[in-house]
Formats: sequence, C-alpha cells, structure tokens
Amino acid sequence: MKKIVSLLLFCSFSLGLHAQKLITFPASDSIPHNEDFTVKVRIAGGEWKDLYEYEALVDMHHVTKSSMVYFDFEGSVDFSITYNRGTVQSARIRPLSYGFQPLINGNTLTFSISKPSNLSVEVNGDIFHNLQIFTNAPETYKPNPKDKSVIYFAPGFHKIKDNVLHVPSGKTVYLAGGAVLKASIHCDSVKKVRICGRGIVYKADDGVGVNFSDQVQIEDLVFLNPNHYTVSSGQSTNLTIKNIRSFSSKGWGDGIDLFSNNNVLIDGVFMRNSDDCIAIYGHRWKFFGDCKNVTVQNATLWADVAHPILIGTHGNPEPGQAEVIENIKFNNIDILNHDEPQINYQGCMSINVSDENLARNIYFENIRVEDFEQGQLINLRVTYNKKYAKAPGRGIENVFFKNVSYNGKNANLSIIEGYSPERGIKNIVFEGLKINGTEISDRAIYKKHMQLSDFARFYEGLYVEGLVYKSLNEVTK
Repeated sequence: MKKIVSLLLFCSFSLGLHAQKLITFPASDSIPHNEDFTVKVRIAGGEWKDLYEYEALVDMHHVTKSSMVYFDFEGSVDFSITYNRGTVQSARIRPLSYGFQPLINGNTLTFSISKPSNLSVEVNGDIFHNLQIFTNAPETYKPNPKDKSVIYFAPGFHKIKDNVLHVPSGKTVYLAGGAVLKASIHCDSVKKVRICGRGIVYKADDGVGVNFSDQVQIEDLVFLNPNHYTVSSGQSTNLTIKNIRSFSSKGWGDGIDLFSNNNVLIDGVFMRNSDDCIAIYGHRWKFFGDCKNVTVQNATLWADVAHPILIGTHGNPEPGQAEVIENIKFNNIDILNHDEPQINYQGCMSINVSDENLARNIYFENIRVEDFEQGQLINLRVTYNKKYAKAPGRGIENVFFKNVSYNGKNANLSIIEGYSPERGIKNIVFEGLKINGTEISDRAIYKKHMQLSDFARFYEGLYVEGLVYKSLNEVTK
C-alpha cells in the first residue's frame, strides 16, 4: 500500500513539473535597452532567468522612456524586479482589480502570477518610467518556415522594401519570438489573412492596415511606437484582434480605429496610446457605410492623450447617406489613464456624434476606471465638431452602463447633452454606477437630499430624455 501511495505522489509531482513552463525569447538590441529595472523570472522555485528590458516610448506631452518585458509561461512564475532609478518608497501593480501586491525588500520587488496577464509595475507613483509586463500561454501554433502559405520572420531584425509588407489573401504572417519587423503590414481587398506570433512590430509608419477586407485576424504581437495607428481598419468585415499590446507616443498615435466596419472582435488587448485607444466611426476618407456589431472585451486601456473609448465623430453628412453606429459592446475593461486638457475631447467613455451619425444600442458592462490625470468619466453629446465634421449628429439612443466604477478625485464634470429637439439623447440607463465606492441611484441619492447629478458630478444638459440611474439590487429584484 505504501508503494502505491508513493507512486501516486511521484506521478502527481511529475505531472506538476510537466505543467510548469517558462519560455523566453532572444533579445534584439535593435530596440534600445532600458536600464530603469532589472527583471528576473523563474518557474516557482526554479532558476532565475534575466529578461531584456525593452524601451517603450510613452506620452506625447512629455515623451518618456518606459520599460517592457514579455514571455510565455504555464503554471506559476515568480518575479524579482530591481528598481535602478533610486530608492523604493512605494510600489503598486496595475490594473488594481487584479489584486497583486508586491513584497518590497530594499529596491527589489517580488510577486508571483499563475495565469497570463498584462501588468504595469509602478514605483513611487511614477506611471511614466514604469515597467509593463506582458505574458502569454505557450503558443499552440508554430508554422513551418518553409510553408509557402506563411510569410515567416525568424528571430532578428527585419526591414521591408518601402517599409510596407503587402499581404495577399490566404496568407499567414508569422513573427517568431525575438523577431523585430520595422515595417507596416497592409491588408487591402484581401480575405482570410492571419497576422500573429510573439514578435515585435517596431516604429512602423502604422502597425496594421485592414481595408476592404474580410476575415483578417491579428493576434499576440507587440507594437512599439508606430508613427500613427496601431491598427486601422476601413470598410472591412469579420475582423478579429486578440491579445495585442501597443505603445504610441506621437500625435495621432491612435490604438485601434474602425471606420465603417462590421462584425469585429477585440479581445484581451493592452493599449497605451497617445491618442484614442479604441475609436469607432462611420465614413471617413474613402470608407463608407454603417459600423455595426463590435465587441471589445477583457482589455486594458491607457490613454496618455485623448479618449480610452470614443464612438462617433466621423460620418457621412451627404443627403440621404446618413450612417448608423450600432450594436457596440464593451465588457470587462480596466481603464488606467485619461489625460486630455481640451474639453471637447474628454471622456473615458465618450459618444460624440457629428456628421449625421446616429449611435444606438451601445453597452458598457464591468468597466473599472482608476484615477486619471484629467478629463471626464462620461461624455455623451450630439454635437457639431466643426474641425472634423460638416453637420451635427442625428442622435444617441439606448446606451446602457452596468457595473461601472470610478475611484479617484481628478474627474471633471461628466456631460450628457443633445443638440436640438430633433437631435437629442434618449434612453440612457446606469445600473450599479459607483463613484468612489458609493452607488449612484435615484433611491440612494434622494435619501441624502441631494440632486443625483450633483452627487455623481454629471451635467444633464438640454434635449435628454429617459436618463435613469438604478442600483444593481433594484435590477436584480
């Protein structure tokens, strides 16, 4: 009997060891090294491995060199992170909703994780000279470099003629871990394309462009400091963007912008951008048509400038050609920053319709907003942005916010306002909105003898109908 028990224990131990994996990638000195942190990682209880701390530029207001490391693992891993810029007075790991608490010993932080996460390690409250950690589960897809359907980039530095890689239909673009591609990737009028791997797209003019295309997947890559968009897509269908990470530090350095797209899934992304992180529009430039059926989920958004989330602005003002932006869903989102001094472009969650756009059937659920530098929590406006538009928007209808929270002190007054009686806002519902831990509902606020909008610091302007604040308990019952 003892032999059987011992054998079972040995098998369990062996299976546990087998499940533990740590996969690091060849470093590329084509990307500058940042010496602010020294990062080591190991399988729980194993030998430490040094990681290459890549330089990632952030914040166009004052361009700063932050740090980034990445690797794959399975099981549980330990971190040892030494801060080299001075004395550690305090440290935190964000998103705060993950609940990670580092131990501090001198200038070294230690903690463990047991599932892939996108994290920001911040010492002494410094959100600019911080360390971003990106981890993945081990790859299940590794193509044969000789496969003619694959455009394969091995570890190392790669440049393309004219700095643009044009991808034909049916192709897979694969960047192996340790590969660095200094070029834009363009998908124009193509179908069934996959762009993936563990590599880095570095300082391209833009990251990936997907125009007039169908069934394009973009997965797992890191985008360091493109001059403009990370992903821009116009008049395309069935687009999937999963688990990408992005940094930008220049004007118009948007994260993911969609123009007249239909059926889009954005899942598991980390976007730190010096302009809008996620923007959803109708017509602009050569792209025309409604924008429908977009889901953004399990994401971390960090806008060093402008909006974490923006819907509207661009559309088709021509008579009889007005467009609709509808069936848009945001779920399980952490917003880590919003810094916008211009009142016209504020709002962590912003729907601003111009150019005869109508935005309707939009859902925000399980959104956690941490304190940000400056801006508004919510901005819903039917407006006429004369810088970009030729007409006001038609309206905003049926917007639902459920389990949205903000914890902080820097938010300006949020704005909800229509344009005219014919171009108004209808049916806006907040369920379980929490501001610094206090739920905002008609019942709760009336007990305090305060105007609800004053307590929440929401300004309800003209031409707004059906604005409702409910508690989650009311809804559940």
